[in-house]
Amino acid sequence: MSLRTKLKKVLPSISITEQEALDAGDVWLEGSIYQGKPDFDALRDVPAAKLSAEEQAFLDGPVKELLSMIDDSEIQNGVHLPDYILDFLKKERFFSLIIPKSFGGLEFSPYANSTIVATIATKSSAVAVTVMVPNSLGPGELLLHFGTKEQQDHYLPRLANGRDIPCFALTSPEAGSDAGGIPDIGVVKRGQFNGEEVLGLEITWDKRYITLAPIATVLGLAFKVVDPDGLLGGKENLGITCALIPKDHPGVELGNRHDPMGIRFYNGTTRGEKVFVPMDFIIGGQKNIGRGWQMLVSCLGAGRGISLPALGVSSSQVAFKGASEYAAVREQFGLAIGQFEGIQEKLADIAGKTYLQEAMRVLTTEGLGMGLKPSVVTAIAKYHMTEIGRNVLDSAMDIQAGKAIQNGPQNTLASGYVAQPIAITVEGANILTRNLMIFGQGVMRCHPYLQSMVESIHSEDKNADKEFNSILRKTVGYSVANSLRAFRLGVLPFTAGAKSSLPEVRAYEKAAHKLSAKLAVYADFSLLVLGGKLKQAEMLSARLGDVMSFLYAAMASIKYYEQKVASSEREQAAPYFHYATRFALQSAEEALHKFLDNFPASGTRKFMRFITMNYSMKMPKISDDLIRELATQAQMDTAFKAQITHLVKPIEGDGHHINEQAYKAKMACLDLLAKVKKALRAKTIKPGVRFAETLDNALVASVINEEEYAKLIDYNKKREKAIRVDEFDFDMNLLDDNAKPVNPLKSVVNE
Repeated sequence: MSLRTKLKKVLPSISITEQEALDAGDVWLEGSIYQGKPDFDALRDVPAAKLSAEEQAFLDGPVKELLSMIDDSEIQNGVHLPDYILDFLKKERFFSLIIPKSFGGLEFSPYANSTIVATIATKSSAVAVTVMVPNSLGPGELLLHFGTKEQQDHYLPRLANGRDIPCFALTSPEAGSDAGGIPDIGVVKRGQFNGEEVLGLEITWDKRYITLAPIATVLGLAFKVVDPDGLLGGKENLGITCALIPKDHPGVELGNRHDPMGIRFYNGTTRGEKVFVPMDFIIGGQKNIGRGWQMLVSCLGAGRGISLPALGVSSSQVAFKGASEYAAVREQFGLAIGQFEGIQEKLADIAGKTYLQEAMRVLTTEGLGMGLKPSVVTAIAKYHMTEIGRNVLDSAMDIQAGKAIQNGPQNTLASGYVAQPIAITVEGANILTRNLMIFGQGVMRCHPYLQSMVESIHSEDKNADKEFNSILRKTVGYSVANSLRAFRLGVLPFTAGAKSSLPEVRAYEKAAHKLSAKLAVYADFSLLVLGGKLKQAEMLSARLGDVMSFLYAAMASIKYYEQKVASSEREQAAPYFHYATRFALQSAEEALHKFLDNFPASGTRKFMRFITMNYSMKMPKISDDLIRELATQAQMDTAFKAQITHLVKPIEGDGHHINEQAYKAKMACLDLLAKVKKALRAKTIKPGVRFAETLDNALVASVINEEEYAKLIDYNKKREKAIRVDEFDFDMNLLDDNAKPVNPLKSVVNE
């Protein structure tokens, strides 16, 4: 019995759904990471993302106007998204970011799409999600890639100008993460349509969690097609199919709403019982029956690589800007709380991870902008950027404490904090994404021979043994080369290559090569020892996926520092860069050690540890000195800090604006505050019960002059406003400055 025949008995074949997923995307930078040789040349050749003049004008015009219209407190206390917001979104074509200009769309780049969604999300998660969905996985993108000319000509102009609002229904009560197991069925039948008997589908479905469903005018629907009567002349089970059905088509139910954490975007259900539709309703026509899963997977990049990561980045930038400003102006025990090391540790972590988030956002959208569909990279972006966003928000809540938990127009964290779990759950729940998708897809996509080997093992071709033996020789040679490279780098770490022109980058580039070389070895031995069982060993495979992910993050950090940071701002950016890159490399190294510590075969585990010389943690550490340096830099009003919080656009009178005004006022009078504190220490003046009284005393004692006094009083008023929280009367009516009830949805407390 040949080795191929033996393996055929124990190794599972690639299922149709798995094969379609593998065929639907591209391999990009993650391929070189998996194979142990991170391609920094390819990384540096990626064209830098930038907004076109038209895209910038849209941000400066309609987006800015939209932000000024949004009162998120009003939205969250209401029942629906206000009609004036929806009407504005339609009028300004916010639903057409990905639709070509030839159909009346804006045809913006992935980077611009991400920037627009993320900017809106800093003000309102509900509005951001409403904009996000039509511009990611849904009818628009499916029509662009797979629709017939007639479908495109009819629907795309209507979607572009808002005459039609789309939703896409995939998730069923019985099939969430296992989307391939959807129970919704379309039976091939003849029926009546427009007074004629035509061939079509009789569909029964029950879907939930469908964003925009309650207000959609056109329903995208995924279901399985069966042909029990052989009307199409082929097999009975034809596979997942996607159709586009008008809301007013007989039998379509769009109505009942969900309440996703109180975030007021439209989300709900759709159902239908034996609804007959003609074949023309199938996206791409009858020829696309059974191609639905391939179509869906190929279009996942927008949701996973653009929209959901944009929500994570926006959360981080809001958290960083708000926390750093609050830490600078909020004082306890006579000091700004940003001077306490406990706060500094949290603040540095927020700052470093916000930098990393922006770097990953930029690199991922740059890849998508090149026309690539890297499904592993977009899964990495979706999982890690939403998780980091959640982690950063938690830290910001800790810093702002009582201010962070009091709802009202002045609270800049609450909406994002409540909405963050939404991004965690959609487009593949994060547990699924980490444990099954990142390495599960990566191992098949990125290994140069594995997919071909599995196909040859299960092949019925008469030359299959010969083909298998040829692939096996190549695989063994590949694995031996990986082991030798990892051993060399373990014994002679100084031989790792680095091509960066910046000395501070080269050490990290070398570190990435060392970790990647170890990853390649561990992946090879996992396949050799565990084989098909690696699918079930989710914790082990997830850790290898973490290594891939964090090395991708480190490469993003390096590229951003080299290409997006002006040379004049490198000194400002350096602490952010060092923290972010070290965090990524440390996380990758920790994942490697956890993988080794838990590998089930003792002998193999010891051999892998020896061949990679992996006995201790060797990556550059995040020291207390770096934390203090970054926390200090994070509280400074610098051009680079503005660059990595650029998504937050304060509108006069909103919470962001109130915080920023107090912060900038303090930055403008640091020398005067130091003068007053020096006088207090010298007991030249007495402290007042309130700071304004202290300033009165300083003026009387000529410690400050009239002009300086006015400047400090102005700062103090802005400070008091920034540290204040919204108040309500007993019946939850918001109070104005004279303690009089006002419209609970319109704050005048902040005016």
